[in-house]
Amino acid sequence: MMQATQTTELTLERVQIAVKAIVDVLDEPQTDLHRKALAAFERGDHQLVKRLASTNLSDYYCKSLGYLGGALKLTPNTDTILAEAARAAADFAKEKTLTWLEAEIEKALS
Repeated sequence: MMQATQTTELTLERVQIAVKAIVDVLDEPQTDLHRKALAAFERGDHQLVKRLASTNLSDYYCKSLGYLGGALKLTPNTDTILAEAARAAADFAKEKTLTWLEAEIEKALS
């Protein structure tokens, strides 16, 4: 769906609203890795989050949080960083939903 957008100056407050929406999609962490990544993100240890993302390349939860620290720096790349973080969060939500559906279908058909 294409929408007309207006160019609005980025502020930290606006970016924080977007970051919160993305973190909300990730939901509560279910694994030790995700708990560690979220705790590091929340305390501002973005380097640790990036390390966790770089050493867990197929993990969308860590990937999303790994991007988000960079969004808070308000650079010309902030829009792109938010988009990539949002895509990774959406991929995580999709994988989580598929895993749940697989289990429910397995129970129903067993």
